[in-house]
Amino acid sequence: MNKEEQVLTAFRDLFNKRSWLNKTKMESSLKGHKPSEVHCIEYIGTLTDANVTRLAESLYMTRGAISKITQKLLRKGLIESYRKPENQKEIYFRLTEEGRDIWRIHDELHREFRDRDRPVFEHVTDDQYDGMLSFMEKYSRHLDEELKKQGLTRKAGVEAEAEDV
Repeated sequence: MNKEEQVLTAFRDLFNKRSWLNKTKMESSLKGHKPSEVHCIEYIGTLTDANVTRLAESLYMTRGAISKITQKLLRKGLIESYRKPENQKEIYFRLTEEGRDIWRIHDELHREFRDRDRPVFEHVTDDQYDGMLSFMEKYSRHLDEELKKQGLTRKAGVEAEAEDV
């Protein structure tokens, strides 16, 4: 295996291990909420004037997939929709109190996981971080260009898997 393959395999393995390690705690703490719903809640809590288009761009999903997720979240009472007086056409979303509770739990879990992993990161030097960040930025730009070539810009997004919606 060459260095490129080693790096890509290591990225995939790290992501999979971290997901597997976090999965049980996430599922038990956020019972009844699918990952796509929780991530949508996270972005609605983070974005100013979150709408279907902005959520689709942020989550790399289609607007149709986001519409399905937001409809579920509305039915569950985790978000509410609103319109601005100057733009009655566009629908925006904000979290309800129950939605903010889910957002807080999710944020606390991420903080807990970062604390768990801190012993590794406290030994990384600034130069090492800079090198890793530089590589990730270059690779991300390359992937953005490849997405654009295939007509899959952030606006187009990618389809969410049906069972996750």
